[in-house]
Amino acid sequence: MAVTQEPKTVTILGSTGSVGCNTLDLIGRNPDAYDVIALTANRNVTKLAEQAKIFKAKTAVIADESCYGELKDALSGTDIRVAAGQQALDDAAQLSAEWVMASIVGAAGLRPTLSAIRRGATVALANKECLVCAGDLMMHEVRHHNATLLPVDSEHNAIFQVFDFERAESVDSITLTASGGPFINSSREDMATVAPEQAVNHPNWDMGAKISVDSATMMNKGLEMIEAYHLFPIEPDQIDVIVHPQSVIHSMVTYEDGSVLAQLGAPDMRIAISYTLGWPNRIETPAKKLNLKELARLDFLEPDQIRFPALRIAREALHLGGTAPTILNAANEVAVIAFLEGRIGFLDIVGVVEETLTKVETSALNCLKMVHDIDSQSRAVAQEIIGRL
Repeated sequence: MAVTQEPKTVTILGSTGSVGCNTLDLIGRNPDAYDVIALTANRNVTKLAEQAKIFKAKTAVIADESCYGELKDALSGTDIRVAAGQQALDDAAQLSAEWVMASIVGAAGLRPTLSAIRRGATVALANKECLVCAGDLMMHEVRHHNATLLPVDSEHNAIFQVFDFERAESVDSITLTASGGPFINSSREDMATVAPEQAVNHPNWDMGAKISVDSATMMNKGLEMIEAYHLFPIEPDQIDVIVHPQSVIHSMVTYEDGSVLAQLGAPDMRIAISYTLGWPNRIETPAKKLNLKELARLDFLEPDQIRFPALRIAREALHLGGTAPTILNAANEVAVIAFLEGRIGFLDIVGVVEETLTKVETSALNCLKMVHDIDSQSRAVAQEIIGRL
């Protein structure tokens, strides 16, 4: 007699963002295979309520407490439990879902992601800032609570698929590929006058505004270097970055014998998400199958660290360690928001980050409270710098 497999229970932290919507797209293609425990969003009540109804979520949480009444009204007449606020996000992460997508953008995702880790869940990590802000502490919690952490970023997901963890000493280096963003061929003079709508117009990937701006400054690759250091048993100097405009090779691992293993695929986040959703198995996706004959060529370029100084600054923060990456991330989040709001120029983003790093004293990172304290202090300093600009 055939054994009927129970649906996989899932929670999506940040369901209305790009990663969250792509995750639900995959779930919607085989709904009987999944049982949605909780969905959360920051302020997008309309989309969250729609998702909760379609996927029959048990709980819907809105982070902004002022939106609670609107969400409750939108879900009236259903059996869906409604909650709001930071504690409600943490509570949602602690519910019994065996698989949790952690896709809340920025440092705000740290607490709920840790809540899921501390109950030993399988966590698909799409929030790079968690590891950037508190990498050592987070990985300690993963080991201590026997949780499983699966990277969703296409670059780290690619490395995860080809990294020989049982023989890590045979790894010579890892190479993160970067698309170069929309300004890969632009001069510093041209970049000085770009508008937010130009910066978020990524040539290959469909991402949220913050991540798109990070791609345009190449700060995302800097953050990914720090993230890779925590995800894989390697040293900082074993992490390289190369610009690959076609976004077909998502990252590579070079071994001591000269072999280079790479994961290739169309630039579609559903491929990386599906790898974590089905793990340890693979599941079908609607992503376009790669046809190398159509591509004809793949290009690779050395990153220009004069036009894109974010890479240098992030590497310096990685080598400094301790609170330096926390400061880097906080200042970058504040600066990106200021740029999107039209308060500073595009080139000012990295300038704000670099100046904040010189003004906030770095030290060893000992506890999560320290992460929050340094994050708050760094944001205040960055705001002060922006105010002068």
